[in-house]
Amino acid sequence: MAIDGVWVPIVLFSTLPIIVIGLPLARAYAKKMERGGDAPQIPSDVSARLERMEQAIDAIAVEIERVSEAQRFTTRLLADQNGRATALPGGARPQHANVPTPERVDAH
Repeated sequence: MAIDGVWVPIVLFSTLPIIVIGLPLARAYAKKMERGGDAPQIPSDVSARLERMEQAIDAIAVEIERVSEAQRFTTRLLADQNGRATALPGGARPQHANVPTPERVDAH
């Protein structure tokens, strides 16, 4: 398949403007995509509200940590109290209304 000599200049002169115009347009589009384009701007009142929400969530997290620490402490105290109760002379265990014992659990 032979290429006719007339087509060479036609193809050259038609692709040259496409490259000259298209290359800068492609570069500009690529830069715009890298920058993120037109990122939506958050209004200042929404930004302030989000900041207050973040502070409230942080405060709640601190309070939850305090509650969990208190629960761990209470559990440790009950475990220590149970350990001392088994060490009483004669193996007697004090009966407290708020501390479940195996006998009370089985009775239910």
